Amino acid sequence: MDSGDLNRALQYYKEAVKLKPTFPDAYLNLGNIYKALGMPQEAIVCYQRAVQTRPNNPIALGNLASMYYERGQLDMAILNYKQAIACDQRFLEAYNNLGNALKDVGRVDEAIQCYNQCLTLQPNHPQALTNLGNIYMEWNMVAAAASYYKATLVVTTGLSAPFNNLAVIYKQQGNYAEAISCYNEVLRIDPLAADGLVNRGNTYKEIGRVSEAIQDYIRAINIRPNMAEAHANLASAYKDSGHAEAAVKSYKQALLLRPDFPEATCNLLHTLQCVCSWEDRDKLFAEVESIIRRQINMSVLPSVQPFHAIAYPIDPMLALDISRKYAAHCSLIASRFALPPFNHPAPIPIKSNGGNERLKVGYVSSDFGNHPLSHLMGSVFGMHNRENVEVFCYALSQNDGTEWRQRVQSEAEHFIDVSAMSSDVIAKLINKDGIQILINLNGYTKGARNEIFAMQPAPIQVSYMGFPGTTGANYIDYLVTDEFVSPLRYSHIYSEKLVHLPHCYFVNDYKQKNRDVLEPACPHKRSDYGLPEDKFIFACFNQLYKMDPEIFNTWCNILKRVPNSALWLLRFPAAGEMRLRAYAVAQGLQPEQIIFTDVAMKHEHIRRSALADLFLDTPLCNAHTTGTDILWAGLPMVTLPLEKMATRVAGSLCLATGFGEEMIVSSMKEYEERAVSLALNRPKLQALTNKLKAARLTCPLFDTARWVRNLERSYFKMWNLYCSGQQPQHFKVTENDYDFPYDR
Repeated sequence: MDSGDLNRALQYYKEAVKLKPTFPDAYLNLGNIYKALGMPQEAIVCYQRAVQTRPNNPIALGNLASMYYERGQLDMAILNYKQAIACDQRFLEAYNNLGNALKDVGRVDEAIQCYNQCLTLQPNHPQALTNLGNIYMEWNMVAAAASYYKATLVVTTGLSAPFNNLAVIYKQQGNYAEAISCYNEVLRIDPLAADGLVNRGNTYKEIGRVSEAIQDYIRAINIRPNMAEAHANLASAYKDSGHAEAAVKSYKQALLLRPDFPEATCNLLHTLQCVCSWEDRDKLFAEVESIIRRQINMSVLPSVQPFHAIAYPIDPMLALDISRKYAAHCSLIASRFALPPFNHPAPIPIKSNGGNERLKVGYVSSDFGNHPLSHLMGSVFGMHNRENVEVFCYALSQNDGTEWRQRVQSEAEHFIDVSAMSSDVIAKLINKDGIQILINLNGYTKGARNEIFAMQPAPIQVSYMGFPGTTGANYIDYLVTDEFVSPLRYSHIYSEKLVHLPHCYFVNDYKQKNRDVLEPACPHKRSDYGLPEDKFIFACFNQLYKMDPEIFNTWCNILKRVPNSALWLLRFPAAGEMRLRAYAVAQGLQPEQIIFTDVAMKHEHIRRSALADLFLDTPLCNAHTTGTDILWAGLPMVTLPLEKMATRVAGSLCLATGFGEEMIVSSMKEYEERAVSLALNRPKLQALTNKLKAARLTCPLFDTARWVRNLERSYFKMWNLYCSGQQPQHFKVTENDYDFPYDR
């Protein structure tokens, strides 16, 4: 037996029980051999004979129970573990294993009693400590779970599971450094733990250390080449680092290994969309939509993220359902912190007896830095009227050292870097600051920590700017938008109440930061970008994922109908260039009619936009920041609004210039006709260009101070509704001070 020669040992014990049929130890050892040989039914028979020959044999009863447990016969396992304990009330492993069986059949309270009994007999029993931690983890009692995992690590050095579980807790709480430290311990104990490598890689990826994530995924694949999850996560890391082709290859490998892999299927579709690979597009979208609907029906977190869904041709109600599932997931994360409900500021109007002198407004964002949000909103935080509004900015990201961060930091009345804090600590701080209206500037974009909002640290919570769609969250009361972008007839596709700002909900900072674009001392020339001087230049500087075959076919038709024309696009990402050029040639265009240019710094990007003649928007997902860029450059556009928020933003931008009717169309056919007619009627197009340029300093679109004033009006309306005991409701902001807090 000890030598490992199981078959010889089997023969000896068989002979032993033949010679002495009432020899319990022989039956017990024979059962152990059958178990080691993978012969469970034979093992059970031997353990039963051992019990028959010695009924009060706790070891035989325990081993019999373990065999039943392994075969999923939990009732029999429970019965035999209890009998083993009746025979030996200090049988540690029986208590622990009985706890596991009771937990598996849903009798969790009894399981806890068993684990605690085990710990009474041996306070440092590692498995019982870990098992208790697992129960509290499942109950979202994270602090209790963590204490048991830490206790396990005090009494043993060889278990990796507690480190792994602690890492999960730290990661959920946003404590990535501690999570990585725990995964390091997992890998110290077992350097070949592929799961540990993937988990550490995921953590690296979440904090932007993508190259380290890639190394971990590759190591995991070298250890377990058939690990589909490692291939899929490697693909995601490649995609994040701009290697789209490598990402596609790895996603396809993951699906070869595991054909039913929803995350890989959905992420492959998004990657293919980013590089304009449209083969089998309709089939893939149908498959992905089927996956989403199945996951929603099963209450599973959808494999398509809300931010990706805004650019997909899916039903708006399905997009709402996706957001709802992600909002519920954020609530689950919030619940793990086990915070009691917050007390909120009293519902008393500002500047009335007992009320604050000013409305306390908090902005939460990971994008206070070199990011489109700060490019657009840079001056907003300092433009608030300090007589009436006290502004707090809570930065979820570290200082990136850029002028954008410095500007917000210096102009906002209170700027707090909370990037190193856990989400519950941030929520407590917001509540302690007495914030009355809390603004989520991220939504479902990178760096978001929506669980902070799920904890509801403020009485009124608002979504704005970062995410052009519905959050689906019952803890977000309002969405700041406008009548064109989110008309009330579409209110059913939003979970929030709609706040309609006058003119356009989209803000920008160009009058303050990019005024020199209007009269450049040294204008760009077409030759600087390899653009032909004699051609009519259509342009679209949207990211390539916003394009689809329908709009590109329309562009090809426009180019065919407008003599001597070309289309100017952005290499964003570069991997799409070859495909789009080939697609255009297949549609009958000359290769030189498609011109690509590199991504540029904001200032240069706006200035060079004026070199084009007409901007062609993408209906599937509009130009947002890019739309303000090109309108500030004085470049007219053609845009087709659809139903979802992200398909209507460009139209709102155009309307806020005062000349929207000339740029907004109502069908794809009209889109083509408008683009062609403007291109062929140069005086008409030039007149529109001149009007746009002349209006830049006076139209509402670029009047940031006016926009901030209207935003403040919306905040006071929200607060006054709250003070009057009314539920959040749709409302329209008018440009008067009726809802302002002045004594009247």
